[in-house]
Amino acid sequence: MPFEKLRTWKLAHALALSVNAEADRWPRQEIFVLTAQVRRAAISVPNNIAEGSLKRGPKEYRRHLDIALGSFSELTYLLIFARDRGYLAPDRWTALDESRAILGRALWRLYRAISEKVEART
Repeated sequence: MPFEKLRTWKLAHALALSVNAEADRWPRQEIFVLTAQVRRAAISVPNNIAEGSLKRGPKEYRRHLDIALGSFSELTYLLIFARDRGYLAPDRWTALDESRAILGRALWRLYRAISEKVEART
């Protein structure tokens, strides 16, 4: 299945777009640190889903999903940090966090499904 049809990729892509739009509003002094890091983490999630989906077999796909989960965790912390620094208004935090939580559940479901395929082959 092409990655663009995966619900998990669509959720990750939408969150990456939202995070990047939000980071555009952050203070200029953060452009080389927090802003750059949050953009990389946000983009890494859908990127690794896409890359892994076309790898040779479920074991490689699972490895890329593992990387996506790591980037997802990093993104979660960076958004908390931005919120606590006052860069995210409460309503923007709530919207991003809801999208993040939905993506997290979908990403774990996809990871478990691919892991089951890996285990079935062993």
